[in-house]
Amino acid sequence: MTNPELRVAVVTPFDPGLAELVVRLEPRIRLDWDPELLPPMRRAADFGGDPAFRRTSEQQRRFEASIDRADALYGIPDLSADEIARAVRANPRLRWVHTMAAGGGGTVKRAGLTAEELRRVAFTTSAGVHGGPLAEFALFGLLAGAKDLPRLRADQQSRTWPERWGMGQLADQTVLVLGLGGIGGEVARLLTAFGARVIGTSRHERHAPDVDEQVRPEALIAVAARVDAVVVALPGTTATDGMLGRAFFEAAKPGLTVVNVGRGTVIDEDALLAALDAGRVGFAALDVTAVEPLPDSSPLWTHPRVLLSPHTAALTDGEERRIAELFADNATRLLDGRPLRNRVDTVDFY
Repeated sequence: MTNPELRVAVVTPFDPGLAELVVRLEPRIRLDWDPELLPPMRRAADFGGDPAFRRTSEQQRRFEASIDRADALYGIPDLSADEIARAVRANPRLRWVHTMAAGGGGTVKRAGLTAEELRRVAFTTSAGVHGGPLAEFALFGLLAGAKDLPRLRADQQSRTWPERWGMGQLADQTVLVLGLGGIGGEVARLLTAFGARVIGTSRHERHAPDVDEQVRPEALIAVAARVDAVVVALPGTTATDGMLGRAFFEAAKPGLTVVNVGRGTVIDEDALLAALDAGRVGFAALDVTAVEPLPDSSPLWTHPRVLLSPHTAALTDGEERRIAELFADNATRLLDGRPLRNRVDTVDFY
Protein backbone atom coordinates (compact mmCIF):
# COMPACT_ATOMS: atom_id res chain seq x y z
CA MET A 1 0.00 0.00 0.00
CA THR A 2 1.33 3.42 -0.93
CA ASN A 3 0.27 6.93 0.05
CA PRO A 4 -3.53 7.40 0.02
CA GLU A 5 -3.17 10.74 -1.79
CA LEU A 6 -0.94 12.17 -4.48
CA ARG A 7 -0.03 15.84 -4.39
CA VAL A 8 0.56 16.95 -7.99
CA ALA A 9 2.16 20.24 -8.98
CA VAL A 10 0.98 21.38 -12.41
CA VAL A 11 4.02 23.01 -14.01
CA THR A 12 2.84 23.29 -17.62
CA PRO A 13 0.04 25.38 -19.17
CA PHE A 14 -3.20 23.66 -18.30
CA ASP A 15 -6.84 23.95 -19.37
CA PRO A 16 -9.11 24.44 -16.30
CA GLY A 17 -11.51 21.81 -17.61
CA LEU A 18 -8.75 19.23 -17.44
CA ALA A 19 -8.32 19.78 -13.71
CA GLU A 20 -11.87 18.56 -13.17
CA LEU A 21 -11.29 15.60 -15.49
CA VAL A 22 -8.08 14.46 -13.79
CA VAL A 23 -9.58 14.59 -10.29
CA ARG A 24 -12.77 12.88 -11.42
CA LEU A 25 -10.77 10.04 -12.97
CA GLU A 26 -8.53 9.71 -9.88
CA PRO A 27 -10.10 11.36 -6.78
CA ARG A 28 -6.96 10.76 -4.68
CA ILE A 29 -5.09 13.41 -6.68
CA ARG A 30 -4.63 16.79 -5.01
CA LEU A 31 -3.75 19.35 -7.66
CA ASP A 32 -1.45 22.24 -6.75
CA TRP A 33 -2.09 24.62 -9.62
CA ASP A 34 -1.90 28.38 -10.00
CA PRO A 35 -2.49 29.66 -13.57
CA GLU A 36 -0.77 32.94 -12.64
CA LEU A 37 2.53 31.06 -12.38
CA LEU A 38 2.30 29.45 -15.84
CA PRO A 39 2.79 30.98 -19.29
CA PRO A 40 -0.43 31.38 -21.29
CA MET A 41 -1.02 28.98 -24.18
CA ARG A 42 -0.89 30.41 -27.69
CA ARG A 43 -2.69 27.44 -29.22
CA ALA A 44 -3.90 23.97 -28.31
CA ALA A 45 -1.30 21.75 -26.63
CA ASP A 46 1.19 24.65 -26.36
CA PHE A 47 2.99 23.21 -23.35
CA GLY A 48 5.82 25.72 -23.57
CA GLY A 49 3.43 28.65 -23.56
CA ASP A 50 4.18 32.22 -24.52
CA PRO A 51 7.99 32.64 -24.64
CA ALA A 52 7.60 36.27 -23.54
CA PHE A 53 6.18 35.15 -20.18
CA ARG A 54 8.30 36.01 -17.14
CA ARG A 55 7.64 35.40 -13.45
CA THR A 56 8.41 38.00 -10.84
CA SER A 57 10.86 36.90 -8.15
CA GLU A 58 7.91 36.37 -5.79
CA GLN A 59 6.07 34.28 -8.38
CA GLN A 60 9.20 32.20 -9.01
CA ARG A 61 9.47 31.54 -5.28
CA ARG A 62 5.85 30.35 -5.19
CA PHE A 63 6.38 28.23 -8.32
CA GLU A 64 9.40 26.46 -6.85
CA ALA A 65 7.64 26.01 -3.50
CA SER A 66 4.80 24.20 -5.27
CA ILE A 67 7.31 21.88 -6.95
CA ASP A 68 9.23 21.30 -3.73
CA ARG A 69 6.18 19.99 -1.82
CA ALA A 70 4.81 17.78 -4.62
CA ASP A 71 4.74 14.00 -4.91
CA ALA A 72 4.46 14.27 -8.68
CA LEU A 73 4.84 16.85 -11.46
CA TYR A 74 2.44 17.27 -14.35
CA GLY A 75 4.92 18.40 -16.99
CA ILE A 76 8.53 19.54 -16.95
CA PRO A 77 9.07 22.91 -15.24
CA ASP A 78 9.66 25.46 -18.00
CA LEU A 79 10.56 22.53 -20.32
CA SER A 80 14.02 22.72 -18.78
CA ALA A 81 16.40 19.83 -18.04
CA ASP A 82 18.08 22.04 -15.43
CA GLU A 83 14.72 22.51 -13.69
CA ILE A 84 14.21 18.73 -13.60
CA ALA A 85 17.54 18.38 -11.80
CA ARG A 86 16.68 21.19 -9.37
CA ALA A 87 13.27 19.67 -8.59
CA VAL A 88 14.64 16.18 -7.98
CA ARG A 89 17.42 17.45 -5.71
CA ALA A 90 15.32 19.98 -3.82
CA ASN A 91 12.39 17.66 -3.12
CA PRO A 92 13.16 14.27 -1.54
CA ARG A 93 9.47 13.30 -1.59
CA LEU A 94 9.18 13.64 -5.38
CA ARG A 95 8.28 10.25 -6.85
CA TRP A 96 7.12 10.85 -10.41
CA VAL A 97 7.44 13.32 -13.30
CA HIS A 98 5.20 13.07 -16.37
CA THR A 99 6.36 14.71 -19.61
CA MET A 100 3.94 16.08 -22.18
CA ALA A 101 6.05 14.89 -25.11
CA ALA A 102 6.19 11.35 -26.47
CA GLY A 103 9.98 11.76 -26.62
CA GLY A 104 10.46 13.31 -23.18
CA GLY A 105 13.30 10.93 -22.38
CA GLY A 106 15.77 13.20 -24.15
CA THR A 107 15.10 16.04 -21.71
CA VAL A 108 15.41 13.64 -18.78
CA LYS A 109 18.80 12.51 -20.10
CA ARG A 110 20.03 16.10 -20.35
CA ALA A 111 19.15 16.62 -16.66
CA GLY A 112 22.20 14.55 -15.75
CA LEU A 113 20.58 12.77 -12.82
CA THR A 114 22.47 10.15 -10.87
CA ALA A 115 21.55 6.47 -10.95
CA GLU A 116 20.12 6.78 -7.44
CA GLU A 117 17.99 9.78 -8.45
CA LEU A 118 16.69 7.91 -11.49
CA ARG A 119 15.72 4.99 -9.24
CA ARG A 120 13.94 7.27 -6.78
CA VAL A 121 11.92 9.30 -9.30
CA ALA A 122 9.93 7.67 -12.08
CA PHE A 123 9.68 9.51 -15.40
CA THR A 124 6.90 8.82 -17.89
CA THR A 125 6.08 10.18 -21.33
CA SER A 126 2.95 10.80 -23.36
CA ALA A 127 3.87 8.14 -25.92
CA GLY A 128 0.84 6.63 -27.64
CA VAL A 129 -1.29 9.74 -27.26
CA HIS A 130 -0.05 10.93 -30.65
CA GLY A 131 -0.26 7.57 -32.42
CA GLY A 132 -3.44 8.21 -34.40
CA PRO A 133 -2.56 11.69 -35.74
CA LEU A 134 1.01 10.71 -36.61
CA ALA A 135 -0.10 7.51 -38.32
CA GLU A 136 -2.48 9.58 -40.45
CA PHE A 137 0.37 11.90 -41.45
CA ALA A 138 2.48 8.86 -42.31
CA LEU A 139 -0.30 7.58 -44.58
CA PHE A 140 -0.61 11.04 -46.10
CA GLY A 141 3.11 10.98 -46.94
CA LEU A 142 2.98 7.43 -48.30
CA LEU A 143 0.01 8.24 -50.51
CA ALA A 144 1.70 11.44 -51.72
CA GLY A 145 4.72 9.38 -52.70
CA ALA A 146 2.68 6.65 -54.38
CA LYS A 147 0.65 9.20 -56.36
CA ASP A 148 3.74 11.30 -57.22
CA LEU A 149 2.61 14.53 -55.59
CA PRO A 150 5.69 16.47 -56.82
CA ARG A 151 4.78 15.70 -60.44
CA LEU A 152 1.16 16.68 -59.88
CA ARG A 153 2.18 19.97 -58.24
CA ALA A 154 4.66 20.79 -61.00
CA ASP A 155 2.13 20.10 -63.77
CA GLN A 156 -0.53 22.16 -62.04
CA GLN A 157 1.81 25.11 -61.48
CA SER A 158 2.89 25.06 -65.13
CA ARG A 159 -0.71 24.53 -66.36
CA THR A 160 0.40 21.30 -68.03
CA TRP A 161 -2.19 18.64 -68.92
CA PRO A 162 0.04 15.70 -69.87
CA GLU A 163 -0.78 12.34 -71.35
CA ARG A 164 -2.30 10.02 -68.79
CA TRP A 165 0.23 8.15 -66.67
CA GLY A 166 -0.03 5.35 -64.16
CA MET A 167 -0.01 6.06 -60.45
CA GLY A 168 1.26 3.77 -57.73
CA GLN A 169 -0.98 2.02 -55.24
CA LEU A 170 -0.24 1.27 -51.61
CA ALA A 171 -1.96 -2.08 -52.15
CA ASP A 172 0.95 -3.06 -54.42
CA GLN A 173 3.68 -1.84 -52.09
CA THR A 174 5.85 -3.19 -49.31
CA VAL A 175 6.41 -0.67 -46.53
CA LEU A 176 9.15 -0.83 -43.92
CA VAL A 177 8.03 0.57 -40.55
CA LEU A 178 10.89 1.44 -38.20
CA GLY A 179 9.60 1.01 -34.66
CA LEU A 180 6.51 -0.94 -33.65
CA GLY A 181 5.40 1.10 -30.65
CA GLY A 182 2.15 3.05 -30.49
CA ILE A 183 2.84 5.06 -33.65
CA GLY A 184 4.40 2.29 -35.74
CA GLY A 185 1.73 -0.20 -34.72
CA GLU A 186 -1.03 2.16 -35.84
CA VAL A 187 0.79 2.84 -39.13
CA ALA A 188 0.93 -0.92 -39.72
CA ARG A 189 -2.78 -1.27 -38.96
CA LEU A 190 -3.74 1.41 -41.46
CA LEU A 191 -1.39 0.01 -44.10
CA THR A 192 -2.96 -3.42 -43.71
CA ALA A 193 -6.36 -1.87 -44.40
CA PHE A 194 -4.91 -0.48 -47.64
CA GLY A 195 -3.64 -3.93 -48.59
CA ALA A 196 0.06 -3.13 -48.30
CA ARG A 197 2.64 -5.63 -47.10
CA VAL A 198 4.33 -4.45 -43.90
CA ILE A 199 7.84 -5.22 -42.67
CA GLY A 200 8.47 -3.96 -39.14
CA THR A 201 11.65 -3.49 -37.16
CA SER A 202 12.01 -4.04 -33.45
CA ARG A 203 14.97 -4.77 -31.21
CA HIS A 204 12.92 -7.54 -29.63
CA GLU A 205 10.36 -9.80 -31.29
CA ARG A 206 6.93 -8.52 -30.32
CA HIS A 207 3.32 -9.36 -31.04
CA ALA A 208 2.36 -7.23 -34.03
CA PRO A 209 -0.80 -8.55 -35.72
CA ASP A 210 -0.62 -6.13 -38.66
CA VAL A 211 3.02 -6.83 -39.54
CA ASP A 212 3.79 -9.48 -42.15
CA GLU A 213 7.47 -9.78 -41.27
CA GLN A 214 9.71 -8.57 -38.47
CA VAL A 215 13.43 -7.87 -38.78
CA ARG A 216 16.00 -6.58 -36.35
CA PRO A 217 17.50 -3.10 -36.92
CA GLU A 218 20.79 -4.65 -38.06
CA ALA A 219 18.97 -6.13 -41.07
CA LEU A 220 17.77 -2.81 -42.52
CA ILE A 221 20.24 -2.73 -45.39
CA ALA A 222 19.44 -6.34 -46.28
CA VAL A 223 15.73 -5.52 -46.75
CA ALA A 224 16.19 -2.08 -48.35
CA ALA A 225 15.90 -3.35 -51.93
CA ARG A 226 12.61 -5.10 -51.14
CA VAL A 227 10.64 -2.07 -49.93
CA ASP A 228 8.86 0.72 -51.76
CA ALA A 229 8.62 3.02 -48.76
CA VAL A 230 9.91 3.47 -45.22
CA VAL A 231 8.22 5.10 -42.23
CA VAL A 232 10.37 6.23 -39.28
CA ALA A 233 8.52 5.95 -35.97
CA LEU A 234 11.54 5.73 -33.68
CA PRO A 235 12.72 7.91 -30.79
CA GLY A 236 15.98 9.78 -30.94
CA THR A 237 18.62 7.77 -29.06
CA THR A 238 22.27 6.92 -29.46
CA ALA A 239 21.21 3.62 -31.04
CA THR A 240 18.92 5.25 -33.63
CA ASP A 241 21.13 8.22 -34.54
CA GLY A 242 21.72 8.16 -38.32
CA MET A 243 20.08 4.74 -38.69
CA LEU A 244 18.89 5.66 -42.19
CA GLY A 245 22.11 6.72 -43.81
CA ARG A 246 24.13 6.42 -46.99
CA ALA A 247 24.41 2.62 -46.93
CA PHE A 248 20.65 2.18 -46.59
CA PHE A 249 19.78 4.63 -49.37
CA GLU A 250 22.37 3.17 -51.74
CA ALA A 251 20.83 -0.28 -51.20
CA ALA A 252 17.27 0.96 -51.62
CA LYS A 253 14.99 0.39 -54.58
CA PRO A 254 14.98 3.52 -56.79
CA GLY A 255 12.05 5.84 -56.13
CA LEU A 256 11.75 5.00 -52.42
CA THR A 257 9.26 7.08 -50.39
CA VAL A 258 10.58 8.21 -46.98
CA VAL A 259 8.32 9.44 -44.16
CA ASN A 260 9.57 10.55 -40.75
CA VAL A 261 7.16 10.91 -37.82
CA GLY A 262 9.71 9.85 -35.20
CA ARG A 263 12.79 11.96 -34.56
CA GLY A 264 14.82 13.86 -37.13
CA THR A 265 18.14 12.46 -35.93
CA VAL A 266 17.20 8.95 -37.14
CA ILE A 267 17.83 10.09 -40.74
CA ASP A 268 21.20 11.31 -42.00
CA GLU A 269 19.89 14.36 -43.86
CA ASP A 270 22.96 14.76 -46.06
CA ALA A 271 22.56 11.16 -47.17
CA LEU A 272 18.84 11.70 -47.75
CA LEU A 273 19.47 14.76 -49.91
CA ALA A 274 22.06 12.88 -51.96
CA ALA A 275 19.59 10.03 -52.43
CA LEU A 276 16.86 12.47 -53.51
CA ASP A 277 19.18 14.07 -56.07
CA ALA A 278 20.20 10.63 -57.37
CA GLY A 279 16.61 9.38 -57.63
CA ARG A 280 17.13 6.67 -55.01
CA VAL A 281 14.48 8.49 -52.99
CA GLY A 282 11.51 9.70 -55.01
CA PHE A 283 9.71 11.58 -52.27
CA ALA A 284 10.20 12.48 -48.59
CA ALA A 285 7.56 13.71 -46.13
CA LEU A 286 9.21 14.96 -42.94
CA ASP A 287 7.36 16.09 -39.82
CA VAL A 288 10.68 16.29 -37.98
CA THR A 289 14.23 17.32 -38.81
CA ALA A 290 17.56 16.84 -37.06
CA VAL A 291 17.69 20.53 -36.06
CA GLU A 292 14.46 22.36 -35.27
CA PRO A 293 13.48 24.90 -36.38
CA LEU A 294 15.02 23.85 -39.69
CA PRO A 295 17.87 26.30 -40.52
CA ASP A 296 17.24 28.68 -43.42
CA SER A 297 20.31 27.26 -45.16
CA SER A 298 18.93 23.71 -45.36
CA PRO A 299 18.33 22.47 -48.93
CA LEU A 300 15.29 20.57 -47.62
CA TRP A 301 13.29 23.83 -47.73
CA THR A 302 13.41 24.09 -51.49
CA HIS A 303 13.83 20.53 -52.67
CA PRO A 304 11.00 19.77 -55.13
CA ARG A 305 10.49 16.23 -53.83
CA VAL A 306 10.35 17.09 -50.13
CA LEU A 307 7.27 17.93 -48.08
CA LEU A 308 7.96 19.57 -44.72
CA SER A 309 5.69 19.78 -41.70
CA PRO A 310 6.98 21.88 -38.76
CA HIS A 311 6.76 19.09 -36.16
CA THR A 312 3.03 19.67 -35.96
CA ALA A 313 1.50 16.44 -37.29
CA ALA A 314 0.73 15.21 -33.77
CA LEU A 315 -1.18 18.32 -32.77
CA THR A 316 -4.95 17.89 -32.51
CA ASP A 317 -7.66 19.49 -30.39
CA GLY A 318 -7.93 16.31 -28.29
CA GLU A 319 -4.24 15.99 -27.39
CA GLU A 320 -4.44 17.73 -24.01
CA ARG A 321 -7.43 15.62 -22.93
CA ARG A 322 -5.74 12.37 -23.95
CA ILE A 323 -2.59 13.30 -21.99
CA ALA A 324 -4.70 14.16 -18.94
CA GLU A 325 -6.45 10.78 -19.17
CA LEU A 326 -3.10 9.01 -19.44
CA PHE A 327 -1.79 10.93 -16.43
CA ALA A 328 -4.84 10.03 -14.33
CA ASP A 329 -4.47 6.37 -15.23
CA ASN A 330 -0.80 6.40 -14.26
CA ALA A 331 -1.63 8.19 -11.00
CA THR A 332 -3.99 5.34 -10.15
CA ARG A 333 -1.26 2.84 -10.98
CA LEU A 334 1.28 4.67 -8.82
CA LEU A 335 -1.09 4.89 -5.85
CA ASP A 336 -2.04 1.22 -6.19
CA GLY A 337 1.55 0.06 -6.54
CA ARG A 338 1.21 -1.09 -10.16
CA PRO A 339 3.69 -0.51 -13.04
CA LEU A 340 3.45 2.84 -14.81
CA ARG A 341 2.70 3.12 -18.52
CA ASN A 342 5.35 4.73 -20.75
CA ARG A 343 8.10 4.72 -18.15
CA VAL A 344 11.31 6.22 -19.53
CA ASP A 345 14.09 3.72 -20.15
CA THR A 346 16.94 5.25 -18.14
CA VAL A 347 19.60 3.48 -20.22
CA ASP A 348 18.59 4.65 -23.71
CA PHE A 349 16.24 7.43 -22.47
CA TYR A 350 13.19 6.79 -24.65
